[in-house]
Amino acid sequence: MAGYKILQAEKQGIYVLKFIGEIRLNLCCTLDNLVDSITLDPQFKTVVIDLTETEVIDSTTLGLIAKIAMAAQKQSNFLPTLITTNPDITRIVTSMGFDKIFIIVREPASRIEELEEIPVLRASEQDVRDRVLAAHKVLMGLNKQNREEFKNLVRALECEEPG
Repeated sequence: MAGYKILQAEKQGIYVLKFIGEIRLNLCCTLDNLVDSITLDPQFKTVVIDLTETEVIDSTTLGLIAKIAMAAQKQSNFLPTLITTNPDITRIVTSMGFDKIFIIVREPASRIEELEEIPVLRASEQDVRDRVLAAHKVLMGLNKQNREEFKNLVRALECEEPG
C-alpha cells in the first residue's frame, strides 16, 4: 500500500478532502492543482479538511491548505473546517495560526460521503520549487512567527529562481 493518499468528495459546493498517511512535498503539485480546481468551481462554498488519518504533514502542504481556507473565506465568508485527532498535528496547525482561518474540530467526523482518490501528478523540479515557494509565502502571511520561521527558506528559494 502507498504511504499516502488524498481523497475528495463534493456536494453542493462543499468539498471534503481527506489526507491519509505521510503528506509531504511530493504531493505539492497534485494538491496545488486540486486547490486551483476547487477554488475555480463557481459552486465552491467551503471545505472540510480531514487530517484524522494523517501521520506526517509538511509545511508546503500546510501552506496549500491555508490557501484553500483563505479562498473559501473570500468566496463565501464561511470559515472552513479542519478535523484533527492527532495531538502532534493539532499542535502544528495551531502553531501555524490555523485556528484563525479554520474551525478546528478535535474529534473524527462520524460520516463522510463517498470519497474518491485523487491521482498523484508527476511534476518537474521547477514546478515543485515554485509551489513550495508559494505555499510558504501563504504561511508567512498568517502570523509573525511563521514569517520568522520561513523567511530564510523563502529567500533561498527566490534566489534559486531561473532567469
